[in-house]
Amino acid sequence: MRKTLSLDLRQRILTCCDEGKLTRSQIAGRYRVSLGMVKKLLAQRQRTGDIAPRHHYSGRKPLLTSTHRRQLSRLVNERADITLAEMRQALGLSCTLPAIHYVLRGLNLTYKKNAARQRARAARR
Repeated sequence: MRKTLSLDLRQRILTCCDEGKLTRSQIAGRYRVSLGMVKKLLAQRQRTGDIAPRHHYSGRKPLLTSTHRRQLSRLVNERADITLAEMRQALGLSCTLPAIHYVLRGLNLTYKKNAARQRARAARR
């Protein structure tokens, strides 16, 4: 896992670059960072004038928020036989049915009781 370089380390790398005594490759070796990182720091300073870490958030925001999760939990508790399509409609979502399924599975909720299976099981006893 990559860690963000501290502001202090970034400053020391750039100060060393500005002195001009070492090559970029030597600076990278001295501070145990990649040559690409040295180049990125120089480019970021030139482009923005700032050397602070920029935060990147990978992926997109989840379509089903914590409010949706609470509503799903309430729906399942009220109607154990509710279908995924009915849940999607009740929440006013446009997501896929598997998306709802994965959220329910993450919440450890079962959402559809198979009435035919329960009748068959009762008949066998």
